[in-house]
Amino acid sequence: MKKITYAKVGDNYYTKDPIKKLAQVAAQKTAQNLAKSGFSEIGDSRGESAFVWRQGDVLMAAVVEGLGTKNLVADEMRKVSHQTFYDVIGHDTVACIINDLVTVGTKPLVIHAYWAIEDNSWLSDKKRMTDFITGWKKACDFSDATWGGGETPTLKGVICKNTVDLGGSAIGIISPSNRLITDNKLVAGDRILFLKSNGINCNGISLARAVAQKLPKGYTTKLSNGQMFGEAILTKTNIYAKLIQDLLDAKIDIHYISNITGHGLRKIMRARGNFTYIIEKIFDPQEVFLFIQKHAGLSDYEMYETFNMGQDYAIFLPSGDIAKAQKIIIQNKFQSIDAGYIKSGPRQVIIKPKNITFKSETLDLR
Repeated sequence: MKKITYAKVGDNYYTKDPIKKLAQVAAQKTAQNLAKSGFSEIGDSRGESAFVWRQGDVLMAAVVEGLGTKNLVADEMRKVSHQTFYDVIGHDTVACIINDLVTVGTKPLVIHAYWAIEDNSWLSDKKRMTDFITGWKKACDFSDATWGGGETPTLKGVICKNTVDLGGSAIGIISPSNRLITDNKLVAGDRILFLKSNGINCNGISLARAVAQKLPKGYTTKLSNGQMFGEAILTKTNIYAKLIQDLLDAKIDIHYISNITGHGLRKIMRARGNFTYIIEKIFDPQEVFLFIQKHAGLSDYEMYETFNMGQDYAIFLPSGDIAKAQKIIIQNKFQSIDAGYIKSGPRQVIIKPKNITFKSETLDLR
């Protein structure tokens, strides 16, 4: 069987990450411009999911994110169902923005939308647009964030016909400022709490689409649980804005958060310190991951370096806070597992249940 890898479908981290690092270095040199306005950046946030700056006695944070190609799966699934699935697409675009923003302890305030289209004909499908806007609005409400507006450029010759490029930005507040979460709080002995994902979320969709293209029945191919492949991909992503605020309100001492998206479980070692991350327990991957693995011909190592494999967030905290944190997680209707711990040592992730080790050179990015 011919293997389908993420790099082969056009997303090669070993090409992309050095460019990201180059951009980060250039961006850091612009911090003096912020100072000219009387503000100061929080340098520890550079390379994290959200950028933070000091504004008076509070901190502000901002982030920009894109959905990727999940909407193309919705377009294909609509052909075989009576659903547009664009309520999911609207929700997930907001989710990928918000879940990055709140990793540094941010309370979301305002979300702006970016919807790039080839021409205005994409906007003429009222059912799709109604579902999409409804999904976006409900996700904003769930995040306690205001939808402030956005941009809908028509980019003929850049965006493909009958498609859309979805993304957006968000700004939030960290108040009081001691609620800021950066990697300088991490210490050896911290426990690693995993939140359970709903499935594939928005990462690795290009690889999943490549799998569908090689199947005779495409997205309608049934998984072993009876669900269609396309339906499994189009499961809504969890949004953690309220949960993180509830944890902070309860004085849970969160030392770090890693949103497990691109780079899979390698993302656990995103922090700058020299730590070894020992994973003793993991959630079983949802059926959609096993299906992709089978039909793409990928090893466990390749799957866990690409997808979340059932683990959404890694929350790092003292062992004494685990029980209280897990109670709050249950109250927010999410699932968690006390997955492991960190210790001093070479920067690497050791996933014991799968006999996988990710070394530092596999994640040359902050």
